[in-house]
Amino acid sequence: MTQPILVAQGQSLKQVDIYLPEPVFSHKCYLPPNFDLVSAINALLEAQKPNIIQAVSNLTTREGQHGHLSAFVVDMFCTTMIDVANEFNVPTLVFYTFSVASLGLNLYLHTLRERDNIDLTQLLQEKEAAIPSFANPIPSNPLPSFVRNKEREPFFMSLARGLKKIYPVGPLLNPEPKTKGTVDADSDDIMKWLHNQPPSSVVFLCFGSRGYFDEDQVKEIAHVVENSGARFVWSLRKPLVKGTMAAPSDYSLYDLGPVLPEGFLDRTAEIGRIIRWAQQAQILAHPAIGGFVSHYGWNSTLESIYFDRCVEIALDYRMEFSGESNYLVSADKIERVIRSVLYKDGEVKKKVKKMSEKSRKTLLEGGSSYTYLAVPTSDNVPFF
Repeated sequence: MTQPILVAQGQSLKQVDIYLPEPVFSHKCYLPPNFDLVSAINALLEAQKPNIIQAVSNLTTREGQHGHLSAFVVDMFCTTMIDVANEFNVPTLVFYTFSVASLGLNLYLHTLRERDNIDLTQLLQEKEAAIPSFANPIPSNPLPSFVRNKEREPFFMSLARGLKKIYPVGPLLNPEPKTKGTVDADSDDIMKWLHNQPPSSVVFLCFGSRGYFDEDQVKEIAHVVENSGARFVWSLRKPLVKGTMAAPSDYSLYDLGPVLPEGFLDRTAEIGRIIRWAQQAQILAHPAIGGFVSHYGWNSTLESIYFDRCVEIALDYRMEFSGESNYLVSADKIERVIRSVLYKDGEVKKKVKKMSEKSRKTLLEGGSSYTYLAVPTSDNVPFF
């Protein structure tokens, strides 16, 4: 398979395609019958190490006359590749795409377990957990299993063993839609519909690229959306096939019938739209959007702040990597969420607007994101 990588030389950045053979798994790398996503990613990365070493060797030989290998920049889920960087005797920078508070949480839990020998299963049964990187105590229950399960923490073990400096480079990209045009008929239809809605009158429900609900939960949300009378745009995705790693797929118009309450689409035709996976930034940027009901992923959080949209943590809905959940969020809780994002008081809206202005300044020359991007190279400090 062909894998694109980015090669930085001086001030320039170019994409180079390298060929990686399909991985050959050693016996110990075979996935168990009931594998989960984290285990699958781990096994794949381990199996690719020899191929990466060969590909980088070929690349440095080919590019040698134009420069030399200076460092690896790896995704937070690819920290196993630090071993590969060590083979080439170059430093590694780990690109952590979540918030620094999230990084602090994972490193703190790792420290409790490894240094203080504390059983996190027992600790997180408490009603609240006090995390040093969080301003306030947080409920323990919503924490995902991979931060509580020792067998699923190789990423943070790798980070904790040699972390020396942290550079706050985010946000990196301006999420503003590059053009006012659209890319497909569905997008064109939803944007035309939004153009006809009053400013700040529409609530946008979107739960991430892997976000989906079972049929009972979909019906519960639909009942509340309809009964609230609020204008809405709802990005609704089909559950993934159990036992696979595929992302959730899109519903067709014919698939929606059995999932939604009978007659829902007809009754809400004037006040709302159900769409497939959304161009989130394009929709959030529209002035008709008044609130955002989200799974609270970090990208969604950054985009909502940038576009000055009030956000509510979507639902206290537990969905693990396995794709299973045994918890149904009731209608009254969902209604409170929807009303909360549309009818925030003036003080909250002022705070959101202030945060929006700050986030935009970080991307300008002299802003924190702009400035910190240049610091790692000027520091010339090896990290691992």
